[in-house]
Amino acid sequence: MEIARHWRLQHARYGLIGEECGRCEEKIFPPRDVCPNCGEQAKTPYRFSGKGNVYSYTTVYDAPEDFEGLAPYTAALIRSEEGPLVTAQLTDIDNGKAQIGMPVEMVTRRLDKPLIERNDRRIIVYGYKFRPLM
Repeated sequence: MEIARHWRLQHARYGLIGEECGRCEEKIFPPRDVCPNCGEQAKTPYRFSGKGNVYSYTTVYDAPEDFEGLAPYTAALIRSEEGPLVTAQLTDIDNGKAQIGMPVEMVTRRLDKPLIERNDRRIIVYGYKFRPLM
């Protein structure tokens, strides 16, 4: 990922910021130009609570490039309290311990590949993950 793109997306990554449709009040994540519910432009920023439940999950054993060192890890679909499904890695839980319906909360953690290197510039990339609700 380019440093400039990472910088533009950091608000969504660090704060779980999506959008709310002004017409139907649908909560949207990730942000989009158009509401998937009614087709109206969705421009109003919306900060999600960061709480939800595990909707589905899987354990990844054959990780994609740059994530090999993390395998095995658990990836999940989280049903946010506000409605949208959020795809994220689970953290602070042993593989095989996740359960459908388990309450979780968003936390900010370092993502791997830990460094983006472009033209002698480096940036450590952080983003959201979910952990069991404490």
